[in-house]
Amino acid sequence: MSLAAPRTKRQAKSARGSYGRVGQVIDELDDRLGIAKGGRVFLDKIFPDHWSFLLGEIALYSFIVLIATGVFLTLYYVPSQTEVIYHGAYAPLRGLKVSEAYASTVNLSLFVRAGLLMRQMHHWAADVFLGAIVIHMARIFFTGAFRKPRELNWTIGLTLLTLSLANGFIGYSLPDDLISGTGLRIMFSIVLSIPFVGTYIAFWLFGGNYPGTVIIPRLFIIHVLILPAIIAALIGAHLFLLVRQKHTQFPGKGRTADNVVGSPMYPTFMAKTTGYMFMVTAVLTVLGGIAQINPIWQFGQYQPAKISYAVQPDWYMGWLDGALRIMPSWEFTAWGHTIPFVVLLPAVVFPGLIFTICYAWPAIERRFTGDNDIHHLLDRPRDRPKRTAAGAAMIALMLTLLGASATDVLANFFQVSLNEVLWTFRILVFIVPIVVGVFTWRICLEIQGGGADIGKRKRALIVTRSATGEYRTVETAPQPDDQHEELEPIEVPVKIDMTESDGDTAGEPGVRTVSR
Repeated sequence: MSLAAPRTKRQAKSARGSYGRVGQVIDELDDRLGIAKGGRVFLDKIFPDHWSFLLGEIALYSFIVLIATGVFLTLYYVPSQTEVIYHGAYAPLRGLKVSEAYASTVNLSLFVRAGLLMRQMHHWAADVFLGAIVIHMARIFFTGAFRKPRELNWTIGLTLLTLSLANGFIGYSLPDDLISGTGLRIMFSIVLSIPFVGTYIAFWLFGGNYPGTVIIPRLFIIHVLILPAIIAALIGAHLFLLVRQKHTQFPGKGRTADNVVGSPMYPTFMAKTTGYMFMVTAVLTVLGGIAQINPIWQFGQYQPAKISYAVQPDWYMGWLDGALRIMPSWEFTAWGHTIPFVVLLPAVVFPGLIFTICYAWPAIERRFTGDNDIHHLLDRPRDRPKRTAAGAAMIALMLTLLGASATDVLANFFQVSLNEVLWTFRILVFIVPIVVGVFTWRICLEIQGGGADIGKRKRALIVTRSATGEYRTVETAPQPDDQHEELEPIEVPVKIDMTESDGDTAGEPGVRTVSR
């Protein structure tokens, strides 16, 4: 019986192949499931190194934090509108009638160890999640990454945004405090404003007239079960298409429509993205620990007779709140029916129009440009002035409406009439998008005329004067960041294997032959 010769760590590492232990795991699974081809293709996937591609990862990791903290909160939250006498940790509320939903949320925040941290992390993660989706979608829009063959992924992204907006609104409605109750009252009014069927839908959803008795339990199931499952499935579909269609990339050195230049999944990108996940989680943890958000114990239990001041919804619902505030009190009454345009137009028709335009934009652009080609290289926004101007105008419209959601605060701060603030925003909501759109369009044209030097650092000049009074200029020495240097792209082999062969070549990379 012969004993195997001892191997050094370097020899053992070399024997595991270029993929290391990950490759060994895939080989073991391949022996049973035949997944080696897909696994190696996935490990060899190239990710561009441009910073803007990290925006989608912020959304992904925020969603993971949302799921983890949401599971914790679910263990303590009671989704019930049944009234109880509060005897919890918060002394100012003791002896008052509150709903079980509100009481459990207050106790979760102030009595459960790490409860407030988890709840605030959950809330901040929702805000960051939606913010990352919006900025990610803006990057896709301005660079033309939605064009053929990626229209389906654009649709999936917009659907993710829509469902996340709905789930965010439902999430901050669950505590049943004064602010969330006001939001539910607005939601009830929006549903009622739908002609013909609004009354039936509202009463069915709330279990009767507002505030009903079943809306909190129903919203809870939608928030923790139905919408997260759909969102997770859409994220999976989005990532599948991303791997299947491969990344887009900006034009540059070595980049063509037939390749992708960047870092491979394993080991480079995997190490970077894991560290990035910890960074996003750390930021959300710090925010949850030191940045107070939605202190419901200060707002109190929701009561229909009470109103709040200087409290606005989360930023992603501010544009809708602003549209509702500045809409004139118009309505139509005939044949025993009333259609409240004051609610229907800003809260139903306007959002529907905005999202319809967004969904249809790839087809709209293809129709007007006649561009039916397949695109893998991204546009620079300055090269598409009309598209960039349209996107900037849309962002300006949303920001103006977001400002309109604080009309009461602005009127009080500047000591002016609330009516004057309302009329100011009614005018600005039309003027600002037009001005921003035209200005952006002109800027893009100016940048196009600047040639290839736009965006590059200009060399400093030294001005000298001779004894006769003549002025001369001399360029300074080049600085390290005057020119953007990139590494030469290296082709990634289709297959990498450590197949033993004859003689001294054992363990060197070679071509793998697989029998079926």
